[in-house]
Amino acid sequence: MVSTERPPAGYSPARKPSGLRAVRPAIRGWIHSTETGGAVDGPGIRYVLFLSGCLLRCAYCHNPDTWHMHHGKPTTSREVLAEIATYAKFLMHAKGGVTLSGGEPLVQPDFTHAILRGCKEMGLHTALDTSGYLGLHADDYLLADVDLVLLDIKAFTEETYRALTGVALQPTLDFAERLARMGKPIWLRYVLVPGLTDKFDEIAGLAAFAARLGNVERVDVLPFHKMGEYKWAAEGVPYTLTDTEPPSPELVDRARAVFRDHGLTVA
Repeated sequence: MVSTERPPAGYSPARKPSGLRAVRPAIRGWIHSTETGGAVDGPGIRYVLFLSGCLLRCAYCHNPDTWHMHHGKPTTSREVLAEIATYAKFLMHAKGGVTLSGGEPLVQPDFTHAILRGCKEMGLHTALDTSGYLGLHADDYLLADVDLVLLDIKAFTEETYRALTGVALQPTLDFAERLARMGKPIWLRYVLVPGLTDKFDEIAGLAAFAARLGNVERVDVLPFHKMGEYKWAAEGVPYTLTDTEPPSPELVDRARAVFRDHGLTVA
């Protein structure tokens, strides 16, 4: 006999503890763009999905057109997964997978998880590219469907981080430590901006922190560039780094050496 009794208001069934819970409904979300042959956002060749929405206002941001979620293209997780499915065999053959970037994917955690879950059901490697500021939006079920976190730690003191991004640093460090406790692999990313993030005491502090975590597989020191400057004008937002030049090769090498000196692998 089938019971017709309705559950009480507010009731929701307990989640399965494995993190392999299928996210079947079509979750609505907003995307900025896609890249079908990404080679720098995780191992192998990647399908990179850039989601719209970000709370940070990084002075060097090259995608300010991703800041506002509803300025993106509305879609559903089902539509996105159908598109990814057409590349699945190629991505697996290329030892690649799917990377969710942005913007900030964790602005849309349900949408993000629906896509990650669908990708895992296809047998694809998954990567989450995040600042970590919204790490609390990523529950353990979402993270169970993430194989790799590309974690952007943009500075290593609260003062510098807030001046650079407009938000606090500590949530990102807390997220990094949580990933370490989970044993979740991290590729650490650090953008080197002359006059902003080239403070070598801070770089050394970040290197020591990353080395202590024990799950940082590699570090990418990324030279600052101004390729997205024109987008700031299009958004009507003043760009403060017009007069800042990219770091010299010598400065980049010196920063990379700090991470290597702490026993970290630097790409």
